[in-house]
Amino acid sequence: MSIEVGSKVLGKVTGITNFGAFVELSGGQTGLVHISEVADSYVKDINDHLKVGQEIEVKVVNEKDGKIGLSIKKAIDKPERQPSSYSQRLPRQARSNDNRSKDFRSKSNFQPKENFEQKMARFLKDSEENLSTLKRSTETKRGGRGGRRG
Repeated sequence: MSIEVGSKVLGKVTGITNFGAFVELSGGQTGLVHISEVADSYVKDINDHLKVGQEIEVKVVNEKDGKIGLSIKKAIDKPERQPSSYSQRLPRQARSNDNRSKDFRSKSNFQPKENFEQKMARFLKDSEENLSTLKRSTETKRGGRGGRRG
């Protein structure tokens, strides 16, 4: 029995590694649930989420060269997001997803980002100004001209 990509199937966890869990599917095939596909939140230790012998529902994400990629978080049906109360108050035209550009910068005032040499020159100039200001303020506190008092 071949497994179709996109289908949800039941499986049993047969092994756990630091990078994921191996799941035995129907027909004796085995697939891998990568640690990033276990939960929507960050998973530091997969043992906190799965145990060997546990039955789980997984979604077949890919199949390549006999290797089956599985996902637990994609197998969970999520309810559709309800629009926020703010977007419900907007007129329909303002909520529509049209193909307008999201770039609010004026096209005529566009300036490319600084390159490395420009950034370095600005940094050196600012550093020299800061050092000279610091020297001036410390010289006046010491009595001027760096002379020692005897």
